Amino acid sequence: MQLQTLNDLLTEQLQDLYSAETQLVVALPKLAAASSHEELRDAFEHHLQETRGHVSRLDQIAGEIGISLQGEECKGMAGLIREGDEILSMQGDPMVIDAALIAAAQRVEHYEIAAYGTAKTLADQLDLGEVKSLLDETLGEEGKADKLLTSIATGGMFKSGVNERAATR
Repeated sequence: MQLQTLNDLLTEQLQDLYSAETQLVVALPKLAAASSHEELRDAFEHHLQETRGHVSRLDQIAGEIGISLQGEECKGMAGLIREGDEILSMQGDPMVIDAALIAAAQRVEHYEIAAYGTAKTLADQLDLGEVKSLLDETLGEEGKADKLLTSIATGGMFKSGVNERAATR
């Protein structure tokens, strides 16, 4: 693919996001299954449903602007998923494993937040208001997922989080 215009770049970014999200649809059930903390497992399962929605939104965007989302594999997401798979193969204290799963998942969320932020900015520059709005909706969900993972890791005002419990074992 040649990058001659911002439209070309937006297409490339959307293809990358589509690959990333479809890879996550496969990876998230594994993270949920490996979680010993019920709230963490629920968060992964909830985010799986959101991720399926993200794929649908990207399909909607593709139809809106007349592009194909088929492209190369998102190598960044593939690498992050491989790192998560390494955690899945590790043995140890379940709370520490959960803390490691949260760390891996937050790396994924930060990658997605950066990618959706870029795509949203490009859509704005190209005056693609509906596309920008759809990307912003997903960006908000990714931000909420990241905050939820932080909350699970650190706990709330009246309870300790995964990280604190893992440290005291």
